[in-house]
Amino acid sequence: MKYKWTTLTVLISILTLLTGCEPLMVLNPKGPQAQTQANDIMLSIWIMSFIVLVVFLMLAYMLIRFRASKQRNDYEPPNIKGSLLVELVCVGIPILIIIFLSVVSVQSNKKVESQPTGYGNKKPLIIYATSSNWKWHFSYPSENIETVNYLYIPTDRPLEFKLYSDGPITSFWIPQLGGQKYAMSDMVTTLHLAADVPGEYMGRNANFSGKGFAENTFNVNAVKQKDFDKWVKDVKATAEPLTKETFTQLLKPGHLGQLTFTGTHLKYLPPNESHHTKQEMGSMMNMEHEKNKSEQTDHSNR
Repeated sequence: MKYKWTTLTVLISILTLLTGCEPLMVLNPKGPQAQTQANDIMLSIWIMSFIVLVVFLMLAYMLIRFRASKQRNDYEPPNIKGSLLVELVCVGIPILIIIFLSVVSVQSNKKVESQPTGYGNKKPLIIYATSSNWKWHFSYPSENIETVNYLYIPTDRPLEFKLYSDGPITSFWIPQLGGQKYAMSDMVTTLHLAADVPGEYMGRNANFSGKGFAENTFNVNAVKQKDFDKWVKDVKATAEPLTKETFTQLLKPGHLGQLTFTGTHLKYLPPNESHHTKQEMGSMMNMEHEKNKSEQTDHSNR
């Protein structure tokens, strides 16, 4: 009786703990790219679960059907030849499963690597995500703003992240918005994301990059477009400008809290132009210059 109550208590405790568990972030998507990946994960899980169930049922059948029986000592089992049908099933079904998953993976990869659709003619918001030991710098060229260790993004609008590193190789990852992609010092990689639901999400470096790796995280605030525009206006009215000296200090190894600046570090330390064309960098800088010029004109008119 004592053993019975102990077992019952353990089972109730496990069930109680499980009811308090939050769903895995990768299976709780808040954007189209993450939704595509979550669907693929669940599809793989259901296929694997079906295979495991079939294997265990076959095992149970064979253990019962062909179990040892009381036969005389001189009994010899019949000579059974191989079955073509069994061989076709054992070889053909795995091949069909692999072909099916390959087709699904190729289609999903193409969708995830492309700019999200379904947002009308909205232009993607371009953000440069730069990693250093052990922090993240987010530059908004068109808004002329830079943040450290946090992102502010609008919902229902495509996002285009330009990833590179001012230190070791890192991996940019926001689990509820999409998969991870590497940020390297000698090239710029592009990651397309979008957020459909306002909220706060967790982002982090998913690639080991030294002793400060565990705290190399950032917060993501997804808000409606009008709230994003208000945030941009507030930052320009209150934040300090990002100077070259300040950015140089930020690059030193260590951890920082959340910081906000006007201006970006792209004019001080632009990405590697061998993988980021001079024409693109020039157009970006001209855009930033025209933005600043327009703001100065508006301020003088006031």
